[in-house]
Amino acid sequence: MRLLSEAEYRATMEPEPIRIGAEAEPPFDFWTYVDEIPEADLGGHDFSAGNVTYAWHMPARNLQHVLVDCEQPNVFLVLVLDLDRTEVLGHYLLDIFGVA
Repeated sequence: MRLLSEAEYRATMEPEPIRIGAEAEPPFDFWTYVDEIPEADLGGHDFSAGNVTYAWHMPARNLQHVLVDCEQPNVFLVLVLDLDRTEVLGHYLLDIFGVA
């Protein structure tokens, strides 16, 4: 389980990501990865409900960002998926307003 630094996370982003619809199926099962993330990486938040409201495709590198919801609005566990390798590159705790 690899916690990405902010720089590593931002390096996986693209200027024009494509939003993936809520009805889309996950490209592969990443929940085992989520279950093994150390508590220390979660910043005291609970992501165990397994709700995903947003997912974005980064077409140039064929990556997907899956944002897992928690109990606090605007805080997400971002999973960065490598679609070519069908593996999780890492995870990042994203607080949209910077107060996680």
